[in-house]
Amino acid sequence: MDPNSWLLLCRTVRFGDTDAAGVMHFHQLLRWCHEAYEESLERFGISAAEVFPAAAAGSGTPLPAVALPIVHCQADYRAPLVCGDPLRIQLEPRRLDPGSFELHYSFHCGEREAALALTRHLAIEAASRRRCPLPAGIQRWLEASAVGRGIQPL
Repeated sequence: MDPNSWLLLCRTVRFGDTDAAGVMHFHQLLRWCHEAYEESLERFGISAAEVFPAAAAGSGTPLPAVALPIVHCQADYRAPLVCGDPLRIQLEPRRLDPGSFELHYSFHCGEREAALALTRHLAIEAASRRRCPLPAGIQRWLEASAVGRGIQPL
């Protein structure tokens, strides 16, 4: 499977994403990051119910034993985005240690770099809230992403 099929995502800036001046409102960027993360997992073959408790509730799927909260995020805005702008979102997941990873996002509109962002995720046992190893599906996604970037797993 080509890594770009799950690490390069596209969307369009919609009117509802903009402020009164017609420019993308700053908080939309982090929402788009999370949506891109979710879509990347789905395209890779990891269902939302395997990772997100709200998706599992009522689906007949057991609640995930591990939660992956975001413990840090940041964003750098490089150029304004307006309604109708096409976006390419490139994801670059990186394992930090056995129980955490971060996602680097780059947003491009045509050849112009529009924004950079980062989210850092920590694996915790849902019941005890203690740190734990990443779930097997997330580990596979991280390994495949690294291999797709030419990095050999340890």
